[in-house]
Parts: sequence; structure tokens; C-alpha cells
Amino acid sequence: MPQEPEPGPDGARAARRRQFAEAARAERPDLALLCLLIAAEADPALDEAGLDEAQIELDRLAGLLPYAPAGGPEAWARNLAALLGARNGFGGSPADYRRLESSLLHEVLRRRRGLPILLSVVWMEVARRAGAPVYGVALPGHFVVGFGDPLGAHVLADPFGGGRPLSEEDTALLVAGATGEPLSRRMTAPAGPLEIVLRVLNNIRAWAQARPEHSAVQLWALELSLLLPSHPARLRHERAQLLVERGEFLAGAAELEEYARVVEPVEPAGAKRIRRQAAAARAMLN
Repeated sequence: MPQEPEPGPDGARAARRRQFAEAARAERPDLALLCLLIAAEADPALDEAGLDEAQIELDRLAGLLPYAPAGGPEAWARNLAALLGARNGFGGSPADYRRLESSLLHEVLRRRRGLPILLSVVWMEVARRAGAPVYGVALPGHFVVGFGDPLGAHVLADPFGGGRPLSEEDTALLVAGATGEPLSRRMTAPAGPLEIVLRVLNNIRAWAQARPEHSAVQLWALELSLLLPSHPARLRHERAQLLVERGEFLAGAAELEEYARVVEPVEPAGAKRIRRQAAAARAMLN
């Protein structure tokens, strides 16, 4: 009986995207898996063995942490900083913002460098595996981690700074530096896995937008964002415009018209403007 042919690159990508969509809709989304599936879009060589290897590394690091240390949240934060920051050299610098690898979990695990949110994912996943009460905090402009009870006794730490503890004053300075606004309680609320994943994809989109030669990266980051159960509707418009910019006029026009149909009930004038954009995209074929 003849064997079925191995799926090509397009088939492998479609399978990964199905896996991503399913993982995003799970009752308890697996943050590490979702971040690794994002990385697989950027690095087709990251196969199932590579995904497993990254998960095993997170398990290995978690096994090096003392279980239920005396001292509560402060002890957890201190032990994570000692293990990941001091001993294993995880941290970041301004130069890391210029590299796509800084948003890819398997590369962050390999290089020990990354953006604040990816380093926080490493902290969270290692701590969670070790039994720590850990959560992510999506401060404006700078992602950090919290240990303990968000509404009670807790501490914040900055993985980008090697895990340095953050006082309330430190946190307020981070927020003021990013937005000019004062720190508010809502800013330190726990971030859910899908909120974190969307923010990772937003960072990738922003990186690619600043580099027009990487429009393909912006496109797949948009397409993964649209697979999440909840996402801003404007992302569909952005994808349509990007398709037009890439010369895919018919696909972009069709996407613009579909977006116009969605927004028309609440914004008829906007829908009319978007339909004009679709007509202009089609005219580019003439």
C-alpha cells in the first residue's frame, strides 16, 4: 500500500495554525505552547522535537527551584532571580528590541536574552511548574511578573532587569516613563494567557512594521492574532491594507469589503470609506 506523501511547508504551517487555534480555545490555554507555535511561524525548522525540547528546558529549570520556600512571595521572587537572572543569565538590554529572536520563546531560552514579555513568560512558566503563585503584569510599555496574591500580599519583579524586585515607586517610575501617567491598580491586575499572546504578536507586528522588507512577518503575526477567540476588529482592516501593500490586490479588496460589512451597522460612514479603498485596490490591477 503506497504511503501518503509528507506534508510540504504549506501543509505544516496549516497544521501548526490549527494547533494554535485549538490551543487558544482550550479551557486553560497553554501559554508556553502558544508562544512556541508563534516561534514556529518565524522558524519553520522548529518542529515537534524542537517544541518538546523547549518545554523540557522549562521543566529542567523548574526542577532547580526549591519547592514551597519559606518566606512567601518574596522568597519565590528571590529564588527565581537567583536561578534565572544571576545563575543562568536571563535578562535584556535595549539592543534586544531590534531582534525578532527576542520575541521567539525557543530563541529566548537558547540566547537567554529577550523582550520583557518573553522573559516574563520564561519566569512565569518556570515558576508555575515549581508551584509558585505567579502571574503576569502587563504594565504599559513594560511587562513584569507578580508573586503572591494580586489583591493581597504580593511582590513584583522585572525579568528584563534580571529579576530585580520592584517597589511601588519603581513600578510607578516604569509606568510614568512609558506613558507619563500615574500608576493605577488596574495596571497591576493579572494578565491572562491570551492577553499575553496577543501582546507578543503586537510586538512582532510593530517590529515588522518598522521594517517594510519584513512584511511577511507582519502578515503572519496578524493572521495568528485573528485566530485568537478575542481580538481587535481593526486587525482585519490592517491585514487587508497589508495585502494591498504587498501587491495582493484582489485578496486585499475582498478583505476590505468583508470588513466594511462587519463595521457598517455601527459605522456606516467608515464602511463607505473602506469600500472606496477596496475599489481603489481593484483598480490597481488595470
